[in-house]
Amino acid sequence: MTPRHPLLDTVQPLLSALGASLVSAAEMNKADVPLLWEGKVVAGVRLPALHGAMERLIESVERELGAKLALLSRAEKQRAIRLLDERGAFILRRAVEDVADAMGVSRITVYNYLNSLHR
Repeated sequence: MTPRHPLLDTVQPLLSALGASLVSAAEMNKADVPLLWEGKVVAGVRLPALHGAMERLIESVERELGAKLALLSRAEKQRAIRLLDERGAFILRRAVEDVADAMGVSRITVYNYLNSLHR
């Protein structure tokens, strides 16, 4: 059995945060991103499908702010909206509705926060 390459252990937290997965060099397809070490492909990164992207974005903001969106103060919710907007969350279909549900606010509130950002 071949020992696991240290590069793979190093990138694993990043892959987990992105929702990506690691595949062996033999399992890679053309869409996978090769991980090179000294000119040799050690493994590949399989990027996640867009399905679940909003949940991953919300989870990353919750980790950054230290609480579930619904538990944040008004000012923190506005900051969360700014972070989600900067990360492109609102280009996804139903994004405003999903964020409003996660925050426990109305869609109108999310639109108001977004409008105040873009003024």
